[in-house]
This record gives sequence, C-alpha cells and structure tokens, in this order.
Amino acid sequence: MLSGRLPMAEPSAAYPLRGVMSEQDALLATKLRVPGLRPGFVPRPRLVGGLDGDLEQGLVLVCAPAGFGKTGLLAEWARSGRRPVAWLSLDAADNDPTRFWRHVVAALDRARPGIGEQVGPLLGPPAPTSFAGLVTALINELDARSGEYEVLLVLDDYHLIDAQPVHATLTFLLEHLPTGLRPVLASRSDPPLPLARLRARGQLAELRADELRFAPDEAAALLRGATGGGLPDAAVTMLTARTEGWAAGLQLAGLSLRSQANPAQFAAAFSGSHRYILDYLAGEVLEQLSEQVRGFLLETSVLERLSGELCDAVTGRADGQEMLEGIELAGLFLVPLDEVRGWWRYHHLFAELLRAQLQHEQPGQASALHRKAAAWCEAHELADEAVHHALRADDTAWAARMIERYFDGIFRQGEQATVHRWLSELPAELIRSRPRLCLAQAWMALVGSNMEAAGPRLDAAQRTSADAGEEPFEPSVGRAASWLANVPAAIALARAWLAYSHGDAEGTAVLATRALAELGEDEWMLESVTWWQLGLAEWLRGRLEEAEQAFTSSIAQWQGADERSLAVRGYYHLGQVQRARGRLDAALGAYQQALEITAPRGVPTLSTAGMGYVGMAEVAYQRGELDAALRDVTEGIAHCRQLTYTQPLAAGLATLAWIRQAKGDPAGAMEAIGEAEQLTSDTAMADLINSVPAQWARLHLAHGDIVTAAQWTKERDLSAEDEPDYSREPEYLVLARLLLAQDLPGPALALLEKMLAAAATRGRVGSIIEIQALQALALAACGAENNAVDALANALTLACPQGYVRVFADEGAPMGVLLRRLIAAQQAEHAARGVPLGYLARVLQALTQHGVQGSGSSTAAMVPGLVEQLTAREREVLGLLVAGRSNRRIADELVVSVDTVKKHLTHIFGKLGAVNRTEAVARARQLGLIR
Repeated sequence: MLSGRLPMAEPSAAYPLRGVMSEQDALLATKLRVPGLRPGFVPRPRLVGGLDGDLEQGLVLVCAPAGFGKTGLLAEWARSGRRPVAWLSLDAADNDPTRFWRHVVAALDRARPGIGEQVGPLLGPPAPTSFAGLVTALINELDARSGEYEVLLVLDDYHLIDAQPVHATLTFLLEHLPTGLRPVLASRSDPPLPLARLRARGQLAELRADELRFAPDEAAALLRGATGGGLPDAAVTMLTARTEGWAAGLQLAGLSLRSQANPAQFAAAFSGSHRYILDYLAGEVLEQLSEQVRGFLLETSVLERLSGELCDAVTGRADGQEMLEGIELAGLFLVPLDEVRGWWRYHHLFAELLRAQLQHEQPGQASALHRKAAAWCEAHELADEAVHHALRADDTAWAARMIERYFDGIFRQGEQATVHRWLSELPAELIRSRPRLCLAQAWMALVGSNMEAAGPRLDAAQRTSADAGEEPFEPSVGRAASWLANVPAAIALARAWLAYSHGDAEGTAVLATRALAELGEDEWMLESVTWWQLGLAEWLRGRLEEAEQAFTSSIAQWQGADERSLAVRGYYHLGQVQRARGRLDAALGAYQQALEITAPRGVPTLSTAGMGYVGMAEVAYQRGELDAALRDVTEGIAHCRQLTYTQPLAAGLATLAWIRQAKGDPAGAMEAIGEAEQLTSDTAMADLINSVPAQWARLHLAHGDIVTAAQWTKERDLSAEDEPDYSREPEYLVLARLLLAQDLPGPALALLEKMLAAAATRGRVGSIIEIQALQALALAACGAENNAVDALANALTLACPQGYVRVFADEGAPMGVLLRRLIAAQQAEHAARGVPLGYLARVLQALTQHGVQGSGSSTAAMVPGLVEQLTAREREVLGLLVAGRSNRRIADELVVSVDTVKKHLTHIFGKLGAVNRTEAVARARQLGLIR
C-alpha cells in the first residue's frame, strides 16, 4: 500500500543553486537535458544495439502510440553511447518556427559548443521569413566540425508539431544532411516529412510499436522489479499477453500488484483495449494512495512541468519538493527534467488520466488551479506558461493583459507566431476592445510588410483608445523600450510608417511629428523609430541633409541600446541618402558600418547583413568595379532572401541586372530585373525608395524596346510638361531617356532643366550628375555640341572625386561619342581642364567594354541538330544540370529564383526533345553540347 509517507530522497545540495538562473532559463535547460531514467527502469540492450546500427541510414524514426517507452529507450541509448547528444523535448510552443530553431540551435550548441554563437544570430531579430539560410549555415557548420562521432539530434514528442514551416525546414535539413549529424525523431504518429522518399533511398530507419513491445524476459524484469520479485511465472506470462507488451500497462500493473494477495487472479481480471487497461490499472493505483498523495497528484496534474515552489503555489501546501521526490522514488510516472531535481513532468499518459480523474471528482476545480499556476508563472516571468494557464482558467481578460505585457520581449525575439497563437485563443471582440492588442497586431503586420492588414488594426486601436480608460501598464521590457506603452504616440508612429509605405511624404512627416509630440521622457524605442520615419519623410521630400541628420539620430539611439537589426536598417537608409547627395565614400562607410554590426568577424551573423552587401555592391557598380559588385551583390541577395522587408532584395536584384547588362548578358539582366519587379509589384512605395519599376523600364529601353518603355510611361501618366516631384525622380529620368530615344531632344531638355534646377536648390549632387549627363546627350542631339561638352564636363567634374563611372557608361554609344569629343576638347585646352585624363580613360574604357560585351555575347554558337539554339543562359543551366545540381543549388549559383530555373529547364527539355534530366543530359552529349 502506498501511504501518505512516500519514500524520500536525500535533499540535493545543488538544488538551492537553481535560483541563480532565471526560471525561464531553468525551464529551457530542462528541454535540452536527456531525461533521467525512472526507478525500476528496465534496460533494453537488444533495441539499443539496433539503434546504433540504424544510424548509418540517416533519419531514425521511433514511432508508436503513447506509453510504449519511446522516450525511455532513447534516453537509455543517449546515455550509453559515446556520441555527443543534442536533446530537445518538444512542446506545443515549439510550433513557432523561430522558437523551434532557436531551441534546436541551443541543443546542438551543448553537443558542439560554439555552434550557437555562429548561427544563432541568424534567427534575428528580425526573424527571417525563411529558415533555409539558418539551416544551410547549420549544415555547413556541422560539416566543418564533423569529428570522430556524429551528433545525435533527438527531437522528442515531434507529434506536437503541426506548423508547416517547421516541417518544411526540417525536410530541407534531412535532404541536405551533413556528415556530422544524425537526426532522431520520437513521435506518436508519422510526421508529415518525406518518409516514403527517404525510405526508398535507404535513408530511413524505423522503430515502431511491434519492436517496442516488451519481450517476456523484459516484462518479467519490469513486473518483478515493481513488486519486489515474488511474482509467479504464470502471472507474468498472463500480464504480458494481456498488455501485449505495452510498457505503460505493464508499469501500472506492477504498481497495482504491490497490494494484491492473489496476483494470478488479478492478472486474469482485466482484458481489452489499451485504454480500458489503462483506466482500470490507473484506478487501481490511485485507490492505493493516501488521500494526501492522491490529492497532490490530482491538483498538480494541470501543470505541464512541476517544481516544488510551483506545486506549493497551486496546492497551498509547503512540502511540494518533498512530495515530488517521493513520488519519483515510488515510480509514479514522474520524470526528472534536470540533474538537481528542480523540475519534473508527469508521463503524458498518466497526466491525462489524472486530469480526467480531477474533472470527474471535482468539476470546475481545474480552473482555480490554473489560476494559481498563472499567478506563479507571471511572477516568475514565464510568459508562455502564464498565458497558457490564464487561458485554461477561462480568464481571457487576464490573458489579454499578460499578452500586452509580454509582447515587446516576444516581438523583439521574432516569435510573432507565438503572439498569433495567443491571440487566436482570445475572443475577437476582446481584442478589438483593447488598443494595445490592436497595436500589437498592427506592428506585426507592418514588420511583415502586410500593409493591408495594418490599417484596420490601427483604426480599431484609434477607436478603442478613445473609449477605453487607461489602466496600469508595465511592459516586461520597461516603458522606455516598449512599442505599446504610449498608445497615442504608437498609433501616430504606425500610421506614419504606413504613409511612408504608400510614398506619402507629407503624411509621413505630419504623423511622425505628431508622434514626437505625444512621446514622454525616455521613451527611446518609439522616439528612435519616429526619427527614422522623419528621416524617410525628409528623404522623400528631397531634404537630404535633414534626412541624414534624422537617420544619424536614430542610429545613435539604436546602437546605444544594442538594437543591431534596427541600426543596420538605419545605416542602409543613411547610405542611400548619402549616395543621393553624391557622397559615395560616405555611403560606402555607412554600409561597412552595417557589416561591422552584422559580421564582426567577417562572417555574417545576421540576415540584415544583406543590406550592407547590397549597398556596397551599388557603390562598387557605380564606380565600375564590376567583379567586386557581383561578389557583394551575390552575398547580399542570399542574405536578403531571409528578410521580411523585401526592398533591399529588390534593390540587389536590380543591381545584379545592371551588372549582367554591363558584362554582356542582357538575358540574365532581364531575368534579374523580372524577379525584382515581381517582388515589388504589389507595393505603392515611392519610386525614390523603390526604383525597381523605373529600372525595369530603363533596362527595356537599353535593349531598344522603345514600345514597352513608352507604354510604361503612359501607364504612369508621365509628361514632359509636368513639374517633377523628387519622390518620382527615377520615373522622370526614364521619361527623359525615352524622349531622347524617340528623337525628341527638345522636350527632354526642357524636362531635365526643371529637374536640374530643383536638384541644385537642395544640393542633391547625385541627381545633378545624372541629370547633367542626360542634359549633355540632349544638347548634342539638338546640335549644340559645345554646350553638350560643357554640360558633360560639369557632370564629370562633380563625379570625378567620388569615382562615378557607370552613370555615364550605361548611356551607351551616344555617351561614348560625346566623351571622345570632350577628351579632344580637353587636349585642345577648351574644356574639362580639371578632370584628370586617367579618370576620363576609365569611363571611356567602361563604355568600350560595354559596347563589345553587349554585342552578341548572349548569342550561342550554332549547334547542328538543334532547330532552336540554346541561349547562353540555358547553356549555363545545362552545365549545372550535368554536374548534378538540384534546382535550388542552380538557383543559388546563378542568383535567380527556383521558378526561373524551372522555366529554363522547360525550354532546355523542349529544345533537346527530352522529358527529364537524364534524357536531356544524354541528348546534350549526342549533340556535343557537353563532354
């Protein structure tokens, strides 16, 4: 009989030290620890030996219903081997992809110290849109660290994961498995992973319920260990048969047998399904317990994880630690989660039984217990647990207040999926009645570039903030760092952000100024973002000096608070403004500062590093350093693909398009600008910020497609008679080029004169250089050659100190003719005396290279036997296809999208008369396309 006095373990001397770390850290540590083996655990060497052999195949899947001993077996295996083990006990909160991979990285870091430092920052903030970059970095890091033994990555309770992004990225890992990693999954059901494909390749080892059933000798050891050894063979045989070797049933049977006078009669008394056996045996076990122990078990069953203090808070007792240690020693399905006996959990099946029994005996009591648990968790800053218990207590108002309180910390970590999960459990009317919850939704929509969703949330926040009385609010990160503390300022600031995304410079400025007026003292987070928005507004208005000052102010605050991702974004915009002012050196410095933040040791640790690389590529391209530009933009695009903010990625692809154009690859240029255009097709952002549409039209014009460019300007309602606004300057520069291509230099010249006057008034040197270059071409087309040379000389004089090249070279042959005239005039001492001849030679060389490389390098040599020849780009794709590259690898190496690769493959198959990769390679060999 299990009495109220449970067997007690010796108090752990290490237990008091648990308070040194936060409860949150302590709980995370329990998820990463290989579970301890319960008293009476029966070793299973036959299965452990089989698992060692299974590792050679790749993924090991241990799949069986609850109670078959999956976790215990894997824990025994992990503890008995020499391989380093990265263990992660999953729970429902790990459906947040950011949290899932953060925990996986933490687990791997325990097995291979240093991995967390290398790849952890790739999780943000800001959180990436795709985790492929993080997983790729993990693969590379593990490959580089592969030693004598592979790391076992054990993901326990994977059936709790239902988030498709997690499944997708885990699939990516499995399909690119590094040599230094062996993944092991334990699940109650088959996970939605490509098991059939892995099985067909011989890359999957499976251990299922039939293999996990206890053999007669194992069952005998378990039962006799539980009863003290005096169990007849007949009873053992009967119980093994009746439970079908089911571990949970045998364990409960062993506990029940302790008080049975006639074991054989007891063994014969039950039969049926596992559920029936479980209910029967659990009832037997609970009946044997004292009321004190039984009550403790029922009351603490509402907890996912248990500690002595938490149990005391829930039960109102003062002996929680003692009770837990005794329950563990009694073998009552209590699993220790750390070495110092600070945290435990009940076996999932046993917890479900206890909760059902609690509901049966004390209907409604669970809510009160959850309420006590929520209060304790809130006091100990366990956000997810506190919200969970408040929701289970049906106190949605309390849960809402806690979500508001903890939002900033979760938001900063990039775990928006967690906030969405919390909010999904609240009534919609409750969310609409709380301005901070509406604001939280708006901020998540804005950083996710979901502008359509942000507006209605802000409208709701505005309405409710006027009606709702102000209640005490103390965010977990403090008011100074909070996005929600000052509701009026936050609403105005979020609306300013929305106005900026629509290209509304005046609206952005007005709303940001309103936000500044609403701000209180030391609310640095909202203040810094407000200055950033003011900088964007001033940029759109053409007030570049003021924009630079505003960005500098924001960056200083962000760096002071170690807000690295925001500081990088600030430096990116600062660099763009400095380029607009014609200060390429300063812009390059800003982009390098961004890289110093994101890649302090030369290895990018944040996806926002992509902004720095893209900016550096733009400067290198403008200076005619095409190889450096290509290297930087390739690196930048790879990182920017992980960002929710798509503008840097689009800018990088546009720069790549011009690099390819300059290198004589017009088809590749159109591919890159096409992908960039798709990324920005749904945005209303001003052309100054998002110049991709204008770059797209300009590239068509460079290819001689005047019809498409003319149609584009018509759709944009552009006219030479307009008074161009600075925010639309890229569009009007395209119009000027179109007029020149249409042999209409007069209207082009009139338009450019208006634009030059506006740029000169504000000292926008970058604009002045480009406008004067086009003005020179227009004057030459009008026959005013001397004036044309003078205009070009003025542009070159401004451009030379900063090393501008491509602003002239990209205008093609007409610029080459005019530049030669200028050089002749300089030699005759008639013009451009202050421009070094070496600089003029560099610009002329870039023009000459463009002309040579652009004239037919995209035309492939004729291949007999092909009705339609392969393009140069299709030959590149074919070469990578022959090398065995996957579509993703081809896309990465060519810096295009996977969809673009698929289109190329379709064209290649069609031209070669092939239906698949194998036939295409064979046909290419027959035709001599490859060796």
